Amino acid sequence: MLKELQMGLRACYMLASRVWTCICFLLKRKVRAVSLLFMAFDIFLPKLTYFEVNTYYIIKYCGVLGNLVTRLFEYLYSYVGRYYIKIVQHQPVKYELYPLSPLSRHRLNMVKRKVLVLDLDETLIHSHHDTNTRPTVKPGMPPDFILKVTIERNPVRFFVHKRPHVDFFLDIVSQWYELVVFTASMEIYGAGVADKLDDNRGILKRRYYRQHCTPELGTYTKDLAAVQSDLASIFILDNSPGAYRSYPDNAIPIKSWFSDPMDTALLNLLPVLDALRFTNDVRSVLGRNLHLHRIW
Repeated sequence: MLKELQMGLRACYMLASRVWTCICFLLKRKVRAVSLLFMAFDIFLPKLTYFEVNTYYIIKYCGVLGNLVTRLFEYLYSYVGRYYIKIVQHQPVKYELYPLSPLSRHRLNMVKRKVLVLDLDETLIHSHHDTNTRPTVKPGMPPDFILKVTIERNPVRFFVHKRPHVDFFLDIVSQWYELVVFTASMEIYGAGVADKLDDNRGILKRRYYRQHCTPELGTYTKDLAAVQSDLASIFILDNSPGAYRSYPDNAIPIKSWFSDPMDTALLNLLPVLDALRFTNDVRSVLGRNLHLHRIW
């Protein structure tokens, strides 16, 4: 119900945006036409009668008033637009967890608990450091937390932004899977980010970093067999196809995230992840996703 309401509000907002843009365009054309008319009147004003002069001023002030009203509505429109985005962005998110039926519980007990490997950068979070001259987030967008580390004896601050709904996502999937962090970043940075995401919940205990990756073709590949020898019960969520080049049947691709506050990619994955835990072999399902991976 909440999702349908949100989609309805978004559709109304987009429709109102298009209609108001069209109205403003027409009004501006009217104002320009009236302005030209006023200039002509000003030229011939000495030749007009008293009644015609009064009529001229009435029309002129009505045009000025119309211009002010147009600008007022433009301001209100932009203000309401920003307020709407904030409402949608901070709406409470729910994914109903219904009790399993006896048959589903029996089925789940028959299969092995699976491992979900999670990438960090551009999958769960995005960060930039204070020496970055080209930040990839919108100006004025505050970070969710600041991570201070020392790299090669130089202090560096990372401004970390969480992907929308990441805390809710981790809270839900940690009930279904054993979670493992596998990042190509340095350990001093990756461990700090993982600690913040874990938030003392104890759901991100196992972690792998750059030293556990294999440099290949200019990227870092991640060896899932080193995390779990049984490839039927492990899969990875990563925005970089190069990371799981050797395990395309054990991967779920996700779009890279940088700053979009309206992103719902993590939420959209919950129904799939909810069902995937019941399979005997994740490859029997994820192997059909090969058309979504970029060819290397």
